[in-house]
Formats: sequence, structure tokens, C-alpha cells
Amino acid sequence: MTRNLALLSLLLLSLAACGPASADAGDPADPLLVAAASDLQFAFGEIARLYEEETGRPVRVTFGSTGNLTAQIENGAPYDVLAAANVAYVEQLDEQGLIVSGTKQLYARGRLALVVNRQSGLHVSRLDDLRDAAVRRVAIANPEHAPYGLAAQQALQSAGVWDAVRDRLVLGENVSQTLQFVQTGDAPVGIVALSIADVPEVQGALLDEDLHDPIDQVMAVIQGSPREDAARDFVRFVNGPVGQEIMVQYGFVLPGESD
Repeated sequence: MTRNLALLSLLLLSLAACGPASADAGDPADPLLVAAASDLQFAFGEIARLYEEETGRPVRVTFGSTGNLTAQIENGAPYDVLAAANVAYVEQLDEQGLIVSGTKQLYARGRLALVVNRQSGLHVSRLDDLRDAAVRRVAIANPEHAPYGLAAQQALQSAGVWDAVRDRLVLGENVSQTLQFVQTGDAPVGIVALSIADVPEVQGALLDEDLHDPIDQVMAVIQGSPREDAARDFVRFVNGPVGQEIMVQYGFVLPGESD
């Protein structure tokens, strides 16, 4: 009897030492899985590298259109964080109980750029130039699931050139693929995120943000993440001094600031 009580006491002490189950269970070497909008390709590449250097936890970022990433999360994709290109998709997930309460944060406002392939011979610096029949193809991201594609459509409509170019549109799966169309010349002109427009093959012009709805970008921790503490920490890092400095370098407007 005494021996059994002693064993039970040791077991209880062992459980107490372990403490409650952590929201950030698992090996710290396990990568943090971040789903990020394609306009973040360059900025989050740097942010993920610096976060890993500071914390020792690797970050694996999957880039895509926000709509497609949202659909993946709805179907059970094991992401820890979603960095979306607009508010609507995060709210859509929140309504389904797929976002950790209190983790939604605005982290940037994006801008659009009109870009043209440098070897195309075309002189395009404003949307009205797209009326020229010499501009045979214009690339934008698919407005059905890419926030930057929707903003591009709104800009074309506001500028009064939508009807003139709609039959010449080439739709990218996301804004990164849209840029690739312009880089290769498959579509010599396109409308993409300013944050990825600084590449050697194209030259670009910033579009007036009054032409489209604000591209307010929101991120949040995904419900059920086994690395919730680390996911929260990554969100803080993006909105901290290091992350914000990088976002500004790539043309984003920070929360609470104007361009």
C-alpha cells in the first residue's frame, strides 16, 4: 500500500512538472508554416529569414493568391499564419471559426503599379495609354480570387478603359504570375503590386490609389495551429520595427500612415 502511494505521488509530481499543454507544442525546430499573398514574395522572403536568425525557428512560406490560400485553409491545409492581401478573406475564415480570436492585425496597405516590358517598344505610363491598339495584351491577376486583380479591375473601370481592354486581358493565377507574363513579354503590359514591380525586365508607374478600393492587408493565426505561440510571435515580428522597415522598403504603406 505504502509503495503504491509513493508511486502515485511520483507520478503526480511528474505531471505537475510538465505543466499544462502548451499552445506551441512540438519541436521548436519544426518550421512555422505561413500562407502569404503573392505580393509579399520579396518582403516576406526577407522577413522570414530575419525571424529565423533571431528566434532559431525556421519559417516556410507558401505564396499564392489570397483566395486560393483561403480555400486551402478551409479544406484543412496545416498553415499556422495567413498573411492575406485584403481583409475580406480573413473575415471569411473568422466567420467559420478558423481564426484564433484576437489575432487579426492590419499589417500593410498595398499599392498598384502599371508595368511594361522594357523590350516591348511600348510607351505606357498611364492607364489611358492602354487604349492604343498596339497594346495587344494586358495582364492582371484573376479578380475572382486575387485581391490585386480585383483592384486592377477597379482601376481600369475608374479610368474608363475597362471596356477597351477587357477582351485583351490575360489573367494570372496570382499577382506574381501576372508579373511573369510581363517579364517574358507574353503580355507586354500589366498591372501588378508595387511591392514586386522592381525587377530588371520591366519599368513601372505607381497608380493613383483613388482608382480602387484600399488594399488593406490583414494577417491572423489559424485556429488549431500546433505552433500558436510562435505564430503569434511571427505576427508581432512583422508588425515590429524590423518587419515594418522591410515592408516600407518594398513600397507598402504601414497601418495608420498615409503614402
